[in-house]
Amino acid sequence: MSGREGGKKKPLKAPKKEQRELDDDDLAHKQKLKEQQKALQEAKAKATQKGPLTQGGIKKSGKK
Repeated sequence: MSGREGGKKKPLKAPKKEQRELDDDDLAHKQKLKEQQKALQEAKAKATQKGPLTQGGIKKSGKK
């Protein structure tokens, strides 16, 4: 009886993916995604500086 029989078995290693050459379209697409991500981060930072958006609404009193 070997020690490896019980428990989880390790998965086989997947072959490494080949590094392909990036053309101009790929580079432009990556740059666009990077700019969108940066704009999203800036918008998040700007939104957190302000307070919560909902200030009003129906206020309930403590009386019953």
